Amino acid sequence: MVKICCIGAGYVGGPTMAVIALKCPSVEVAVVDISVPRITAWNSDQLPIYEPGLDDVVKKCRGKNLFFSTEVEKHVAEADIVFVSVNTPTKTRGLGAGKAADLTYWESAARMIADVSKSNKIVVEKSTVPVKTAEAIEKILTHNSKGISFQILSNPEFLAEGTAIEDLFKPDRVLIGGRETPEGQKAIKALKDVYSQWVPEDRIITTNLWSAELSKLAANAFLAQRISSVNAMSALCEATGANVSQVAYAVGTDTRIGPKFLNASVGFGGSCFQKDILNLVYICECNGLPEVAEYWKQVIKINDYQKSRFVNRVVASMFNTVSGKKVAILGFAFKKDTGDTRETPAIDVCKGLLGDKGRLSIYDPQVTEDQIQRDLSMNKFDWDHPLHLQPMSPTTVKQVSVVWDAYEATKDAHAVCILTEWDEFKTLDYQRIYDNMQKPAFIFDGRNVVNGDKLREIGFIVYSIGKPLDAWLKDMPAVA
Repeated sequence: MVKICCIGAGYVGGPTMAVIALKCPSVEVAVVDISVPRITAWNSDQLPIYEPGLDDVVKKCRGKNLFFSTEVEKHVAEADIVFVSVNTPTKTRGLGAGKAADLTYWESAARMIADVSKSNKIVVEKSTVPVKTAEAIEKILTHNSKGISFQILSNPEFLAEGTAIEDLFKPDRVLIGGRETPEGQKAIKALKDVYSQWVPEDRIITTNLWSAELSKLAANAFLAQRISSVNAMSALCEATGANVSQVAYAVGTDTRIGPKFLNASVGFGGSCFQKDILNLVYICECNGLPEVAEYWKQVIKINDYQKSRFVNRVVASMFNTVSGKKVAILGFAFKKDTGDTRETPAIDVCKGLLGDKGRLSIYDPQVTEDQIQRDLSMNKFDWDHPLHLQPMSPTTVKQVSVVWDAYEATKDAHAVCILTEWDEFKTLDYQRIYDNMQKPAFIFDGRNVVNGDKLREIGFIVYSIGKPLDAWLKDMPAVA
């Protein structure tokens, strides 16, 4: 019986291992983590992450061939294949601060694997890591190997939150990178044999180590680039009276371009896009390629510009001040169908409005008050460290209240900002919302989810990203 152990029970490790256990009944899978609360949650009815379909998968396998444990060393020692899925945050100080990946957690995992292993192992990097991490890990393992053979594989994840289980059931591709030696090829085959129990052979791509590591960064950079491209167009659309939805549709019908990832919005978020591009930038700089680094930096610059442009539009439209005014924030997660707030554009938008002394009332169907307060009082990049290393009990931001209902959030508000495209925001009773708001009542739609014309009939002043501006907004130009 093949035994797999995954170090790290987060967004990647948990769902990936649950699906492997479901699809490979003959494989025993253990997910280990030093965080007791996290493992307790995985063993309870209230899983630590929200992902459609995840509950069912875990309940089918847990206790049979899927185990969640804090006994890290025991399970690592027993495993044939060890997946490492630990945090790789962006460094906040020292060499490469603000760009390079911090491999502290990765390195300590590698040293622990070398320490406790008594049999040959395949070590698989699953977290998003910078190119050449595998080589560094390989050195740590071989220098501490005590005669045991370790083979390193790179098997990057390509999950999209909100559809992770579906992505795991039917992946576009599974990428396995390894050494081009007989032992390396043998290790690739061992991992391929696991995936091929449910993934068609032609979807499993094998490459060398560097190609696999770089493919992950490149894929995220290309996706983020598309979002920044359409967001750059949205600014031009507003300036010229064009409609970004029509432009994006026309562009997307070109089969060479395709329609995906062409929705203009307040900006991209999530744990990977910004981090991976910063990483790419750093790798380019380290390899003497400043022009390439500059090129990719622009993707993040446009994303930051889009968020500040949105805040400026809100403030400028409301007589150039939101001081003391209640502003309803609908949606805080970085996209719908997830409770994840990492790098969500809502953080920068809220901080911008708080900077102008606005009073915020926030509603998101999946994000807790504790998480929102934590996000608004945390420094950049802090979120990517394990919970016990994050600042304790954040000082609550006084001008922020978190409510559990959109109508409560919008009551007596001067403006509504829609920052996540939750389906329920499309079907709210906007007449009721309008009747209970201060006048003039503004809606700033950062996700283009509502029907602007209908809202104007009710009496709202509406701003939709990349859409022709209301006369009111033209008279109150946003100062960049």
